[in-house]
Amino acid sequence: MNTRLLHEQDIAEAADIILKGGLVAMPTETVYGLAADALNGQAVAKIFAAKGRPMDNPLIVHIADLSQVTELVREFPEKAGILAEKFWPGPLTMILPKSPRIPDEVSAGLDTVAVRFPSHPLARKLIARSVPLAAPSANLSGSPSPTTAQHVFHDMNGRIDAILDGGECTVGLESTVITLATPVPKLLRPGGVTLEQLREAIGEVELDPAVLHPLEEGQKAASPGMKYKHYAPKADVTLVKGSRESFAGFVNERADDHAAALCFEEDIPLLHIPYISMGSSQAQEEQANRLFALLREVDEKGYRIVYAHCPSRTGIGLAVYNRMIRAAGFEVIELA
Repeated sequence: MNTRLLHEQDIAEAADIILKGGLVAMPTETVYGLAADALNGQAVAKIFAAKGRPMDNPLIVHIADLSQVTELVREFPEKAGILAEKFWPGPLTMILPKSPRIPDEVSAGLDTVAVRFPSHPLARKLIARSVPLAAPSANLSGSPSPTTAQHVFHDMNGRIDAILDGGECTVGLESTVITLATPVPKLLRPGGVTLEQLREAIGEVELDPAVLHPLEEGQKAASPGMKYKHYAPKADVTLVKGSRESFAGFVNERADDHAAALCFEEDIPLLHIPYISMGSSQAQEEQANRLFALLREVDEKGYRIVYAHCPSRTGIGLAVYNRMIRAAGFEVIELA
C-alpha cells in the first residue's frame, strides 16, 4: 500500500478515502488519530489490523457538530450537556449508552460508546465532509502516540491509505475520558480536561482505580488506554518517585552507555548521566505536550534503559503520570 501525504487542500480526497472504507490519519489537538467510518464495521476492523491493536480495546467516535450525537447514543443526560457546553469542541471524551448504529468493532462489544468533538479545524473539516469517525491514536499499538505527521509516517507508512498533515498537536496527550453511563460519573483516562475541572462543572466525579493501577484480572476495558501497556518506547522505562537529590543520586549510580534520565530542568545540574528534559517540574502543559515526542527520542538516541522522574499527580500532571506509568509497565521505584 502506498501511503499518501495530504494537506488541507486535499480534504476532499481524504473524505473520499473514508467514504470508500479506507483509513486516513488525521490531526487533532490531542494526538493524530487513525480514522475510519465509525458506522462501517468492516472499515473499523482495518484500524485494528493496521495498528496491531487488540479487538477488545474500544475506540472513540469523533464528531464535527453536536447534532451528530443523536445518531450515536441512546440518551444524552443533563451532565453530558453541561460538559459539552463547557469543554466541546476540545479534549474531552464522554462515554454514553450507544445507539444500535454503532458496530461492535467500535465499542468492543460493550453497550456504550465513547464520543468526542475535537477542536482541530482539519479534523472537523474531514468529519464534516464525510461521516463520524472512529479514531484511536495513529501509531503501532503500545508505542508512543504520534503528535506530528512524521511520527505517523514512521509507524504507519504502507499500512494506511493517507496521512492528513495538520502540523504539531497542541495538547500532546490523548483526550480525557469520562463515563456518564455509571450512577456516579467516573474518570477513566485523564487528559487535557482535568479531574478538578470536571468536578467543578458537574459535581462528584470518581477516579477509576485503573488510572493509577493495572486493571484487575478479567476486568473489561471501558475506555481506550486502560488495559494494555501503552505509550512505551522500545527502551525499558522505570518511573522513579523522589526528590531532585534522591532521583539524581539513584540515576547517577546507574550511569552507563545505554541509560538515560527523563528528567525536569531542575534535575539537570545534579546529573552525571545522559538526560532528556521534559521542561520545568512546574510546567505541566509543557510536559504533556512534549512527553510522547521525548519517548520517541529515547529510541532515536539508542537508549535501552530510561529512568523517568515522576511528575506531580495534580491537574494535567495526573495525565502525564498516567501515560508514564503505563509506558513503564507499572514499574515504579519509590525513594525515601
